[in-house]
Amino acid sequence: MHCLNPSFLKTIATKFAVFSTYICTASLANRMILKNDLLRKDLLLIIILILWEAFPRAGLINPVLLPAASTVSIAILNLLASGEMFMHISISLKRALAGFILAVITMVPLGLAMGWFKNLEEITDRLVQACRQTSALALFPMFILLFGIGELSKVVIIFWASLWPILLNTINGVKNVDTMMIKASISMGASDRILLTKVLLPAAAPSIFTGIRLGASYALMVLVAAEMIGANSGLGFLIINSQEVFRIPDMYAAIFTLAVLGILINYLLIRMEKKITGWKEEIKYV
Repeated sequence: MHCLNPSFLKTIATKFAVFSTYICTASLANRMILKNDLLRKDLLLIIILILWEAFPRAGLINPVLLPAASTVSIAILNLLASGEMFMHISISLKRALAGFILAVITMVPLGLAMGWFKNLEEITDRLVQACRQTSALALFPMFILLFGIGELSKVVIIFWASLWPILLNTINGVKNVDTMMIKASISMGASDRILLTKVLLPAAAPSIFTGIRLGASYALMVLVAAEMIGANSGLGFLIINSQEVFRIPDMYAAIFTLAVLGILINYLLIRMEKKITGWKEEIKYV
């Protein structure tokens, strides 16, 4: 019988031994990390990386379809050494930042106005609700027809995807400002400029930054889709092109790079928020 074939049993034993070694290593790393407060937050990520390395090595997952983490790391280093990764990163960041920054500088003032002036919100509400339900990817063919297949259509679709969380969270932030604080400021003779800069903006800032962080995430997600459809450069193009020519490690390298970029951008926005809203108390869980 096949199950009694010595070579088959040897293969199973080898896979089990490799897998057991990685599990023991993960268990040891787990105990070490739990004793280190700095590494405790990264525990789940470290476990995932260990399993990512272990499963393909043990043959539990086809290594052709999911290369080991070390293989992907080598692909990243090769792409960095050749300069190809830096080229794709810079092009993708230019596109994402152009659309995202445009959304921030236009939607934050508009959101402040719509949150403060009730008549303006009533006039624009139905249009806003209708437009925000329309997928950015569904509109991409229209953007290509209107703006061409070049850079402008990609910037426009990123702008469209990222503007809605920024706009809606800014409106919500203004609406949730304590009315007693507003009335007290007005009663003390605060001008419209003082009311905006010293009361509304600081009070609405946490909600505005929530929208900005969501907008940044949407910008990166839509960027990848746009580069997959109509581009010959960028991280999205690198992903789809690597998949088509079966350079699977390069494909995962580009995906991993996108994840790292997203984490870094989110971290920078959190740091900026903490600096601007230093007065806000953080909720601490026991």
